[in-house]
Amino acid sequence: MDSGSEYWKKLVVSPTAKISDAINVLNDTGLRIVLVTDNSGFLLGTISDGDIRRGLLGGMSITDSISGIIHSNALVVPLSMKKELVLDLMVTNKIQQIPIVTEDNLLVGLHIWDEIYIDSPRSNIMVIMAGGMGTRLSPDTQNCPKPLLEVSGTPILEHIIVRAKADGFINFIIAIYHLGHMIENYFGDGSKLGVNIKYLKESYPMGTAGALSLFTTIPDKPFIVTNGDVITEIKYSNMLDFHNQNEATATMAISSHELKNPFGIVQLKGIEIVGYEEKPTVRSNINAGVYVLNPTSLKFLSKNKRIDMPQLYEVLIENNEKVIAFPIHEHWLDIGRPADLKSIRDTL
Repeated sequence: MDSGSEYWKKLVVSPTAKISDAINVLNDTGLRIVLVTDNSGFLLGTISDGDIRRGLLGGMSITDSISGIIHSNALVVPLSMKKELVLDLMVTNKIQQIPIVTEDNLLVGLHIWDEIYIDSPRSNIMVIMAGGMGTRLSPDTQNCPKPLLEVSGTPILEHIIVRAKADGFINFIIAIYHLGHMIENYFGDGSKLGVNIKYLKESYPMGTAGALSLFTTIPDKPFIVTNGDVITEIKYSNMLDFHNQNEATATMAISSHELKNPFGIVQLKGIEIVGYEEKPTVRSNINAGVYVLNPTSLKFLSKNKRIDMPQLYEVLIENNEKVIAFPIHEHWLDIGRPADLKSIRDTL
């Protein structure tokens, strides 16, 4: 996207914008950068997808001003710089967008990695945990595995694969147990979806991480793991890049959850009232069921032993491995209850 294109103007926000405005720009454009300019068009800074996630992880709310997350010393290039050098700068700095400015720092365009360099599809594996019994969705899951329940006429599992394929992933491994033959019969080797699918067959329920001990060939690079009942608009490639950039052993997608107390909270010291808070909102981070793991994390698993992913993360932490969070702002739903299934069916 060079200066001749006007599309970059859709990425521009004012310094008085809120974080939610920046998120809307990211979602509407599909790019991972927001450009902040003053009324004269001078570049004040940039906001990346990662900047937003770090802000949310630090306790900021989407209703807060973007002022706390603006990267004011963003790398910029002049209009005259050749694209070969721009590409070198992107590789060296591990970024995918560089604003184009005049000598006076007036924003006139934007270089995008995809328009300079066409990359091949992601070779990283995505593992989908689809072996659960789905008891909370009974009786629907008595004769149909939960990942094959349909949303808008398409199985949940197919939604996950299609979204991941659109993000460049073509190599999948599906862990199966309950009515697993139905999943295998439906998807086969993945050719009908234009992807490659292999299977890990559990002989008993092994939890949300145990099936990873069944790998016959250890992956040679970080891989995605997602629960087979999670439908989300997360860009898995963003999460994988975040994991790599932070040189982590394991990354967990987390979502902010707010719980509003319906009552006023009285604060006491003995019998003396020392404060009062009217219907406070408690914000916490919850596990979103999507992960990135380095192959080295597999050495902490025991063959054929049941273990859930949170337990694996605890083991990694105990062994001083770098374990990080990837805060998400995208739409996300864990389809665990009948109400969840109805909600996603009404949405899609």
